[in-house]
Amino acid sequence: MKWIFSGLVISAVFFGIISGRMGAVSNAALSSCGEAVGLMITLMGSMCLWSGLMKIADTARLTEKISRMFSPLIGVLFEGMHYKSAAAKAITLNMSANLLGLGNAATPLGIAAMREMEKRNPNPGVATNNMAMFVVINTASLQLIPTTTAILRQAAGSERPLDIMPAVWISSIVSLASGVVVAKLLSKAGKGS
Repeated sequence: MKWIFSGLVISAVFFGIISGRMGAVSNAALSSCGEAVGLMITLMGSMCLWSGLMKIADTARLTEKISRMFSPLIGVLFEGMHYKSAAAKAITLNMSANLLGLGNAATPLGIAAMREMEKRNPNPGVATNNMAMFVVINTASLQLIPTTTAILRQAAGSERPLDIMPAVWISSIVSLASGVVVAKLLSKAGKGS
């Protein structure tokens, strides 16, 4: 990513010099910095709220109940994983955060889940089928409430920031189902070879 961003910055400066609009490039860079800080402050409140609620749920053992509720799904998607395992708890919290549209709050939970799965990995450093499935589920995540997107839309002046919900539901269901099917097919193909 650092090479992509570096390339974008260098390209912007290069084309700004060639076109004689270096002042516009400088103004855009400076104003964008201020907008980025404002956006982070806007997002920080909701992320802190939901991250705190997730921590409270974990402390109150609500995560175990959520894991038990998700246990049939975990058993189907993650071969050999028990719903009481630390990895299963982190996965269910990650899935819960993603259901609420909190991708940034789901990230630390996803990292924790991968660390737990790596502890039981027979080939450290090589992703297992369960790890690959988790990446698919985390990336394609089903979102019931697109919280982060709604916050961004509201900050941009939308009067109805949640009117995108049906489109989000359809697209996330299709992408998640497609990803899970492909991951399952590839895991079966890998076992056969």
